[in-house]
Amino acid sequence: MKQQVVAGRDYANVSVRLFNSAALERLTYMPMHWFLPVWGVILASAGWSCRALPLSRCFALACLGLAIWTLTEYFAHRFLFHLNLRSRQGKQFIFLIHGNHHDDPSDYLRNMMPLVVTLPLAFLIWALMGTLYPNGGAALFLGFALGYVLYDFVHYATHQYSSRFTLFKKLKQHHLRHHHIAEHCNYAVTAIFWDRVFGTRATGRKR
Repeated sequence: MKQQVVAGRDYANVSVRLFNSAALERLTYMPMHWFLPVWGVILASAGWSCRALPLSRCFALACLGLAIWTLTEYFAHRFLFHLNLRSRQGKQFIFLIHGNHHDDPSDYLRNMMPLVVTLPLAFLIWALMGTLYPNGGAALFLGFALGYVLYDFVHYATHQYSSRFTLFKKLKQHHLRHHHIAEHCNYAVTAIFWDRVFGTRATGRKR
């Protein structure tokens, strides 16, 4: 199998290629050694920006931001990533942002969202929350970003790891049913109760 060099490291060539350009293709990869430091800095920066807030208020706003993330995770997966577009360009767009993951769910370089997508969105959301809530936007964003990081870790782990830990086994089973049994069910990855709330929980039969 061919090898490609990504940020100075060798990786087996991914099974689903998205771009002819090697430079563009590398931008779609999200290896863990990029994810950890970048999002560590973002979370630390958001936490530092909350230093003037009372701890109780910061905690409450961060919890609200986390709750907002769980709904964002569910609705984005359900209504954007699985949007049924009929045009050729539309189908290509959906394949680019999510369909390729269903073609090869075990591709560890694409089990997390690439920085070329998440960084602009993170700064836009942080700015929006800060504009709407000048005295607590950073705390809202901190909770939202923590939720995203947890989501990407859990999503990566469900495809790459096994564990006897009961909660992890439940999350993994829930997500893998989305891939292998009912593609239009089980949209949540972390807050899986939303699938029960919105009636999209897979029953075990192929749908």
